[in-house]
Amino acid sequence: NQPLDVDAARSLFLQLAQNINSKMSAERDLLGQYHEDKSVEDIALGFLEVANETMCRPIRALTEAKGHDVQQHDLACFGGAGGQHACAVADNLGIRRVFVHRMASVLSAYGLALAEVVHEEQAPAADVWSAITQSTLSSRLDELTKVCRSKLYSQGFSDEQIRFDRFLNMRYDGTDTSIMVPESPSSGFGTSFEAMHHQEFGFVLHGRDIVVDDLRVRSMGAQTEVKYGQVHDELQQLHANPISCPASHPAFVENASVYFRGGFRKAAIFKFDLLVPGDIVAGPAIILDSNNTVLVEPEWMATVTSTQLVLERDSTKSGVDAEKQSRQRITTDLDPIQLSVFSHRFMAIAEQMGRTLEKTSTSTNIKERLDFSCALFDPAGNLVANAPHIPVHLGSMSHAVQFQLDRFAGDLVEGDVVLANHPQAGGSHLPDITIITPVFRDGVAIFFVASRGHHSDIGGISPGSMPSTSKELFQEGASSMGMKIVKQGVFQEADVRHFLLEEPAKHAECTGTRNYRDVVSDLKAQIAANHRGITLVRALCLEYGLDVVQAYMAHIQRTAEAAVRALLIDTRKRHGGSRLCGSDSMDDGSKIVLAVTIDEYGSAVFDFSGTSPEVYGNINAPPSVTYSAIIYCLRCMVQSELPLNQGCLAPVRVVIPKYSLLSPSPSAAVVGGNVLTSQRLCDVILSTFGAAAASQGCMNNLTFGIPATEADGLRQEGWGYYETIAGGHGAGPTWDGQSGVHTHMTNTRITDPEILERRYPVILHQFSLRENTGGRGRHTGGSGCVRDIEFLKAMSVSLLTERRVFSPPGLAGGEHGACGVNQWKRRLSGTDDDFQILNLGSKNTFFVSPGDHVVVMTPGGGGYGGL
Repeated sequence: NQPLDVDAARSLFLQLAQNINSKMSAERDLLGQYHEDKSVEDIALGFLEVANETMCRPIRALTEAKGHDVQQHDLACFGGAGGQHACAVADNLGIRRVFVHRMASVLSAYGLALAEVVHEEQAPAADVWSAITQSTLSSRLDELTKVCRSKLYSQGFSDEQIRFDRFLNMRYDGTDTSIMVPESPSSGFGTSFEAMHHQEFGFVLHGRDIVVDDLRVRSMGAQTEVKYGQVHDELQQLHANPISCPASHPAFVENASVYFRGGFRKAAIFKFDLLVPGDIVAGPAIILDSNNTVLVEPEWMATVTSTQLVLERDSTKSGVDAEKQSRQRITTDLDPIQLSVFSHRFMAIAEQMGRTLEKTSTSTNIKERLDFSCALFDPAGNLVANAPHIPVHLGSMSHAVQFQLDRFAGDLVEGDVVLANHPQAGGSHLPDITIITPVFRDGVAIFFVASRGHHSDIGGISPGSMPSTSKELFQEGASSMGMKIVKQGVFQEADVRHFLLEEPAKHAECTGTRNYRDVVSDLKAQIAANHRGITLVRALCLEYGLDVVQAYMAHIQRTAEAAVRALLIDTRKRHGGSRLCGSDSMDDGSKIVLAVTIDEYGSAVFDFSGTSPEVYGNINAPPSVTYSAIIYCLRCMVQSELPLNQGCLAPVRVVIPKYSLLSPSPSAAVVGGNVLTSQRLCDVILSTFGAAAASQGCMNNLTFGIPATEADGLRQEGWGYYETIAGGHGAGPTWDGQSGVHTHMTNTRITDPEILERRYPVILHQFSLRENTGGRGRHTGGSGCVRDIEFLKAMSVSLLTERRVFSPPGLAGGEHGACGVNQWKRRLSGTDDDFQILNLGSKNTFFVSPGDHVVVMTPGGGGYGGL
């Protein structure tokens, strides 16, 4: 029980202050800005502010993911240290009231003492909700209720002590996201489901059946009666006793000097145990007992009840004005504390956009595999911040935004939303459709928000729009250099139908999208995600001011640039100033060649001269993909924490030969460039810098599906499924490679087996590690995977893979990882073990019959260092 060592803490903070002030002075001198040294107290408070903002991110995420506005709620605080952060966290969230229980520091243990005995019964169902099934389901719930009651009877509970909650687990037919719907005396299960679905996801699917997956009854037996809402009743009945003279109150201990934003303030310290219900303590103040310390910040007050300490914004003062004054003290000048806070805020915007897209989407690709990205851009279209989504999207989306800025120069107004996916317009490959929305203020675009999602099928020559045999871009589906999908707030249904259905079908052997309804639903989800981003950006500007927000966008980019320059200067020193060179080959023999030259100022030229010409195939990669790989690899090699943004590329000039593999002609097929060549680019860049051995170098793309049909004027929707399969990660100087993970340019999940088998006519027989396929070395490369899928219907299957010919190289004497293998197990008779096994090579499209299997064995990662 030793006291805190204030002197030791101050000494270390002084050292930190000297380092920060020295660095900030140098940076501001370069910018011609006045620099004022930060005190130890400023820096200590800065750590708290960053910690508070970090706590706010999951709170926002959890509430808004369920469709709740966090500002319309109160904050509950627990834990011994929670009361010290409560007011500041509430301020950041826009919450005006906080409850701190007297037992806050031991609230979990206290809750256990009051906890009810719970027994649950659950039963499966597969019923469509209707007037016919309601009575059957109600009877089944009654039966489960009887079972629960008997279980609690056996533990000594009486009817007066038992209560029940009854649920149906419901979802829309054709979707995988179910909602546990409680029984309501005021509305039926169907009405409640639609209301909850609209609240959480923002829409309802009219005309879709509602499926009941299972039933659940929860029974609760209570030994101790808990009066819910007691504190609210008590607050209304309390006789208020504002403490106007703290020093004369029995609970007063002493005054302390506490540092807040703006300087030291005198704060009265009170003993919690000596405060009585009705006492009101005005901030700044500290209320403490043996287990709790509660900081009542300026402009806040604390009301004491029998069980709680209720913190509220002081209604006698303008909390909003006080908050605005606090924000106004933040200027456009660079401040390292606010730089970290704004980094969190910008990233939180992109994260919440992503959660909106995940929740409102329909397809497996976006909702389950999370094959999408969301990001925030400055007025020039430069990437400012992103959520940790798909690297190959994030580095190239700024090219897409900038292209549309030029294309629609002077022709974008409030309510316009732009769609694009063409490789020459900053796209990656055609299934990745980018939705871009400008944020206007007084008629001027002040920011852009964008989302990119991989859509399940956009037409072309094969289901899933990931053909292994495409030679021309039109064979890969619908393409657009840029079109307004929304004009002044009106969704352009006719233009979208032309884009997805009519235009792709004009080409020989091609069709439009095989699942128009789901693709349009996902496009609308992207629009909704962008709208969410706009709302949050505008709220941030209202909070801090547009000039401050835009200034910190620039500061964050300059910080990233400085970090990358430091990395490049260090790399130059370690290699004696010599040019760095590297190369690798695709399975068809095409080479990617890289030479990196770094000057003494940390500027670099990435020269891909010598790379093979454009191929008459689909592994060509548009230039935006090369930029994505570079920005991703540089960010990986930088040791400091910073968001991936356009500043990472500021010190870099890229040279790519025209009409090469990395800069193909506008008509070239590119579907494999985004998912295969991008991976090889990462391997080449990281090995050139000596950072890591090659990873699996592939996304192992598997697609299958059935085309749409039309007869007698009626269109029968087809479907397409797409997944990427994990493999081995390359080892590095201080680590073994991870096994069975998505590497580098992909960051998606794989579809859950239950969802895969429920939505599609397949059986997943095996998904396991492919042991001992990583390259040996001082550090061993990660192992690949084995995925075995049986098909229950005849359909088309495509495989688009790499590293089936050339294995992933090791580095610094490490051995190569194992090559991947693709097999078609074609059933020859009705017996389970009578198969013909065919090697499919790297890329193939074929038609399976019921009972056939596809087995994908993914590559391992290269090893690092000699044994």
